[in-house]
Amino acid sequence: MAKHPGIFPTFFLSGFECSNFLWGERPGVRRNLIAETRHDRHAAEDYRILAELGIAVSREGIPWPLADRAGGGQYDFSMVDPFIEAMNASKIIPIWDLFHYGYPDDLDPYDDAFASRFAAYCRAAAEYVVPKVRGPHFFTPINEITFFSFCAGEWGWAAPYRCSRDDRMRLRLALCRAAIAGVKAIREVDPDARMVHIDPLVRVVAPRDRPDQIEAARHETEVDTFLAWDVIYGREHPELGGAPEILDIVGANNYSFGQMEYREHGPHKPLDPGDDRIAPLCDMLQTVWERYRRPMIIGETSGMRDGRADWLHDVMCESLAAVRRGMDLQGICLFPAVDMPDWHTGEWLHNGICDLAEENGDLKRVPDGKYVDELRRWQKELNRVTRLDEDPFSDPVELQDVVDAAQRLDMQPDKDWC
Repeated sequence: MAKHPGIFPTFFLSGFECSNFLWGERPGVRRNLIAETRHDRHAAEDYRILAELGIAVSREGIPWPLADRAGGGQYDFSMVDPFIEAMNASKIIPIWDLFHYGYPDDLDPYDDAFASRFAAYCRAAAEYVVPKVRGPHFFTPINEITFFSFCAGEWGWAAPYRCSRDDRMRLRLALCRAAIAGVKAIREVDPDARMVHIDPLVRVVAPRDRPDQIEAARHETEVDTFLAWDVIYGREHPELGGAPEILDIVGANNYSFGQMEYREHGPHKPLDPGDDRIAPLCDMLQTVWERYRRPMIIGETSGMRDGRADWLHDVMCESLAAVRRGMDLQGICLFPAVDMPDWHTGEWLHNGICDLAEENGDLKRVPDGKYVDELRRWQKELNRVTRLDEDPFSDPVELQDVVDAAQRLDMQPDKDWC
């Protein structure tokens, strides 16, 4: 019996980029990153790779626009069958991502009918996948509500292509309403289903020569960053039905561009490495922990190119410092498992556990050796499995090993990280 049983069967998680938005730079064209990365063709191989890496949990998308093309309660979830077969064969459980920046063509997220249509879809998706995949069952109703509200509500990158702060605020509340309705619908199917609400971990500072922007930067860091989680938790807009058990598990995404210098118009400027305004990741996680006191994961994290191994090292040091402080950190999601293209340029980002190499009209999976070696080092340090056994679900993960390692290594927060 585990002294400190974890929620997930492994401490390290992963996932596959599954955006399916209508993209403003290609009007009328719906992107499908599952197809662009050939994950749809390589599902069996992709999940074998994760199993061989000792990763038993993966974020996987169900594309709402493709499953709900007909409307009127007519769904086609057959496109996820190859993923279910591959996951079951490799003994990996999914965190089903039900809305990754895309919604059906005939819907308007600002319309009151949006939330009820989303809830009906969530209920149908749960009815389809729950009997087919071994539990426990995990869902992310709407991915990155805060970021998508900027992306589609203020910057006009994706549908609904709005370009004002007011539109962004309205879109965020509409998405929160839908997410809460979606959680309740899923739990009508599986009352024990767990929810992982993913959003970026953000810190914004004013330019050094613009003290007049200090308050705006502070508001974005301390208020805007948390509003979606606050609504889902029930701290703000309680009329929407949020509650701590609906927020459930907090997934905080951590990337280098999450610490930024404020820009009044358009996306903020990421802080350069070595900038003395960078805060330790541990301190940022503590802000989340003290606000909600809910189980947490790092919902996505990855370095770029040759920096992937160093990035993982620094994220692990900061994460163990957080565990040492008593935070309930349940896992770290190395995302993506395979590379993904830059949305704007189409160039490969080289941020996955595996790079993708063109070969005979296909995309070959090429593991990044240094990244994998660093993962292996930490798995051994934390007494984690390095390869899934016959039944990864036979015993809960022993998080006490992670706590013990954090104490033994005496991890401390450090702002001087990648």
